[in-house]
Amino acid sequence: MKRCVAPPARPALPRTRLSRRKPRAYEEWKALRRWGRVPPWEADPPGYLLREARETAGFSQRTLAARLGRTQQAIAQAERFTSNPTVEFVREWARALGQNAVLEFIGGEAGAGPCGATSESG
Repeated sequence: MKRCVAPPARPALPRTRLSRRKPRAYEEWKALRRWGRVPPWEADPPGYLLREARETAGFSQRTLAARLGRTQQAIAQAERFTSNPTVEFVREWARALGQNAVLEFIGGEAGAGPCGATSESG
């Protein structure tokens, strides 16, 4: 007769927020965004927002590249999670799609600087 011995109980691990080591794939991010489940620290990656705008407008990377006077590879690079496009590039992108880009600052107190400090001219 076999005898089974249960392993000793392990102490419970503390619950901590795990950070991702790799960027989330676009398809996964898009699904989480649709479900309202994207974590706050990865809510608006510029590259994914550019890709989403392009796909919504019905353009391929190649077509958009031709409109912008860039290569398809440049468009693919701009659509990465880690891309850091300039405001002017985002405006060009929006114009090529027949849209307008809006940069918006939300929240905070009027005149408040970093960490809630107010700016005073002296």
